[in-house]
Amino acid sequence: MEISSLSLSQAVAAEFAPETTYLNSASCGLLPRRTVEAVKALADGTAAGVRGGAGSFEAVEAARAGFARLVGVGPDRVATGSSVAVHAGLIAASLPPGAEILAPEGEFSSVVSPFALRGDLRMRYVPLADLAESVRPGTALVAFSAVQSADGRVADLDAVRTAAAAHGARTLVDASQAAGWFPLDAGAYDYTVTGGFKFLLCPRGASFLTVTEEAQSALPPVFAGWVAAEDPWNSTYGPVERLAATARRFDEPPAFLAYHGAEHSLALLAQVGADALYAHSTGLAARFREGLADIGHRAVPGESAIVAVPGLGGREPDLAAAGVMVSARAGNLRAAFHLYNTEADVTRALDVLG
Repeated sequence: MEISSLSLSQAVAAEFAPETTYLNSASCGLLPRRTVEAVKALADGTAAGVRGGAGSFEAVEAARAGFARLVGVGPDRVATGSSVAVHAGLIAASLPPGAEILAPEGEFSSVVSPFALRGDLRMRYVPLADLAESVRPGTALVAFSAVQSADGRVADLDAVRTAAAAHGARTLVDASQAAGWFPLDAGAYDYTVTGGFKFLLCPRGASFLTVTEEAQSALPPVFAGWVAAEDPWNSTYGPVERLAATARRFDEPPAFLAYHGAEHSLALLAQVGADALYAHSTGLAARFREGLADIGHRAVPGESAIVAVPGLGGREPDLAAAGVMVSARAGNLRAAFHLYNTEADVTRALDVLG
């Protein structure tokens, strides 16, 4: 499928009109107009009874292909679902009792809880900066976010991948705070999991799992339903006889409203292009960090679209009252920059804080 290009300014003018200074994409991205129209069309059609069923599997396949294109893998490597926790739970179910899972301290709950709550796995937590050097013989899985939710730190992806390979450990990367602005090669990891409602600008209810061909053989189809069958429409009654040969065997039944929107959000990001998204988002974040320093606030350093200021989380209500939407996480004030943000947004947030 050929994707026409669209400048960032064209995309913003056509698709977004926020009524606030919106710097909270790390919590929830703004929906493009085209996405809202697609969701409304499906909702209206379903309410009117003018279509069979509640959505189209063609939209799910378009979203699958759109996400695959964004993270550099083929669609056959992508499973669709509804949440990171369910994808992580599938991976947790594949591990033998006593397996060691290595994760960063303070990692997002949905990444580690499915493993920790099994009760028969060994969890080991280390500082993010020490993650690569902490992989050891016997580590079964390294589970971590490409970009940390609490403070926007970017993991040393190459170092962790190299260390895991050296010790025979598999890798699970949560790309929920990365995909959509950060250039990620999902094919370099055994598994990636991504919630679509943040920087991917999808309605909540769309999520994506990528699996290498080798790792697919290790995953048990514990959530399998008829949509995971090789021939779904002839697998609607009785046990599924043959699962899909691709990662679609790990699909959950789709939340059609979410996927009818996701198709269009992912197409928009592809039109703008990964390089433009990265340069724009990190450029605004860098200006915000500089401005924070000028008014006496030191942000967590790094080249991330997410900017966190330790100890300043209590200012979130003041900013919200002034129409500047950010979030408070782990005591940090957290602002996140994306394609629809401008230098005026940076100035406005700094003015309120100053």
